[in-house]
Formats: sequence, structure tokens, C-alpha cells
Amino acid sequence: MDVVLKIILVIFSLGLIAVVLLQKGKSAGLSGAISGGAEHLFGKQKARGIDLFLQRLTVGLAVGFFILSLVVAYFVKAA
Repeated sequence: MDVVLKIILVIFSLGLIAVVLLQKGKSAGLSGAISGGAEHLFGKQKARGIDLFLQRLTVGLAVGFFILSLVVAYFVKAA
């Protein structure tokens, strides 16, 4: 069981890395990062198509990675 969960965790981590690298940058530079983050936070930019799919996939993989990390840590501590 422990080995299977670790393999799934590695698959989630590689998938998360791949999805993050596939996303295009929102803005360039430090000033763009500050203003671009604020625009994204308040919904001025609407993602459509593949961008929306990649955002949702990133959130799903991140949540799965976090939960699997906690489960694997629990099983390692219990063993």
C-alpha cells in the first residue's frame, strides 16, 4: 500500500510540474507580476479554452498532491 501511494504521489508531482510548465505567463517582469496578480485576483482576466482547463487541472493536481503527501506521511509514521 505504501509503495502504491508513493508511486501515485510521484505521478501527481510530475503531472503538476508538466501542467505548470505548459501554462503561458500572465505578465512579464516584477511590475507585471504585481499588477497582473491583482487583475487575476479580482477577475479582470477571464481564462478560456485550454487556459481554463490547465488552471483547473493545476488546482486538482495540487490538491491531490497535498492530500497524498499527508496520507503517505501518515503511513510512514504509522509503520
